[in-house]
Amino acid sequence: MNMLEILKYPDPRLNEISEPVTEFDEKLSRLLDEMAKTMYSANGVGLAAPQVGELKRMFVADVKQGENEPRKLYEFINPRLYDGAGKAVFEEGCLSIPGIAEEVIRKGKITVDYQDRHGQSHTITAEGLLAVAIQHETDHLDGILFVDRLSPLKRRLVKRRLQKVAIL
Repeated sequence: MNMLEILKYPDPRLNEISEPVTEFDEKLSRLLDEMAKTMYSANGVGLAAPQVGELKRMFVADVKQGENEPRKLYEFINPRLYDGAGKAVFEEGCLSIPGIAEEVIRKGKITVDYQDRHGQSHTITAEGLLAVAIQHETDHLDGILFVDRLSPLKRRLVKRRLQKVAIL
C-alpha cells in the first residue's frame, strides 16, 4: 500500500470542485486504504481525495480523541450534508496547510447522506468534532479551504504567515 503525496497550499488543484464517484471497485478501495494510511501517518483527523490529487467526492476521517479510545475510520463517498443546527467553534488545521490553525465557526450538528466503498447508502447525524471534520472535508470536495472561512483580516494574516514559512 502506497503513501500518497498531500498537496500543499497554494496548489491550484485544492480549489477545484470534485466529481461524484460512480465506480465502486478495487481501485476505489485501494485509494481509500492509501488515503487512510496517509492520514494516519500525517497525524490527521481527515483527508479528502482532492488533497492527494484525486478530484473525487470522497474523504476519510477519524476523530479519535484520547489514547484509550479505539480508532473509528469513517469513509464518506458522495456526501450530502443537510439539517445543520447549532454552532461549533473549533481550532482547525489542515494537512494541506501545515503549521496553521485557526478557529472556524461551523454547524454543531449535521446530518449527512453518503455511500461506503461498496456503493451502499448510509445516513448519520454527527455532532462535535466529527460534525466539524465532515464539514471541513466536504469543503475540500467543493474547492474550499478552512482559511476561506476566516474573516478577511484573519485570512490576510494567515497568508502573511504562510509567506514567512515559504509555503507561498
